[in-house]
Amino acid sequence: MFRFGHPEYLYLLVLIPILAFIQLVFTAQKKKALKRFGNPELLSHLMPDVSFFRPVVKFYLLLLALTTLIFTLSAPQFGTRLETVQRKGIELIIALDVSNSMNSNDIEPTRLERAKQAIGRLTDRLRNDRIGLVVFAGQAYVQLPITSDYASARMFLNAVNTNVVPVQGTAIGAAINLSVSSFSQQEGVNRAIIIITDGENHEDDAIGAAKNAAEKGIKVYTVGMGTPKGGPIPTGGAGNFLTDRDGNVVITRLDEEMLRQIAVAGQGEYIPANNIRAGINALMDQLEDLEKSEFESKVYTEFEDQFQYLAFIALLILIIDFIILERKNKLLKNIDLFTVENIDKIQKE
Repeated sequence: MFRFGHPEYLYLLVLIPILAFIQLVFTAQKKKALKRFGNPELLSHLMPDVSFFRPVVKFYLLLLALTTLIFTLSAPQFGTRLETVQRKGIELIIALDVSNSMNSNDIEPTRLERAKQAIGRLTDRLRNDRIGLVVFAGQAYVQLPITSDYASARMFLNAVNTNVVPVQGTAIGAAINLSVSSFSQQEGVNRAIIIITDGENHEDDAIGAAKNAAEKGIKVYTVGMGTPKGGPIPTGGAGNFLTDRDGNVVITRLDEEMLRQIAVAGQGEYIPANNIRAGINALMDQLEDLEKSEFESKVYTEFEDQFQYLAFIALLILIIDFIILERKNKLLKNIDLFTVENIDKIQKE
């Protein structure tokens, strides 16, 4: 298992292409300035000790050393032992609506992006809990099985879009049923499902599914995405929206009443879309009030720092850069293996 102890330093890598671009600009300006004095080939005979190639090599060696030092500061680590540890928490599955209506931008930037931001904030507050991700439209699929690996959860969340489910629609009931079956088999663990959707359920009995989940001790919470006023559904290019058979633009609206009914049936609560940040905080406070249960989790418990190897490489690059002079070597500058005399000699031999 590999990780960075201080991944925040990796942002410094943005300096590398910037510095490389600046070097290219300066090199081009330098060549342009030399051309003002005369033919570059003639000028090279007037400046026999000047090397145009060595400064470039030295710069890119420094750039390589800087890159290596940035990775060194990020503290690369390798996990050496996988252990089973006991943790206290709950199991939480987020069911995220990825139907085309979630592309509506009646809340900025879009319903789906706002939902992903809300899930990100929720994940940041988790500690020892397990989390899973289900995506649904006309059908429901497990995007991320129940896990304690929050980094993987964020990675899978970033990959979510409205194309991950091929069948369109909004089957909230199917999402709840799949979420219920996706929890671990361990007994005595408190569980909750969070449905994030615009509430336009057209496929199944979502209220009945929420009741069944509550009977199994699983609370169902709903989070609304969108506004009652609604908005059009983009279909590709700018200004293109989904239309009905008569050519009228389809307006998708948040169905708050449906989401309230699902939350009541699931013995949870409904969080309105107009106050997502406060709603997520209130939801997390409720989840934290649930009794924590012990469960096993496999984690890498020992990570060994490997930065010393990168530091050695950086030092070696800097030594090479120091040895290479910007001017031509006086001992070697007169050696020319490709003179006419030497070529004739080689051909005769």
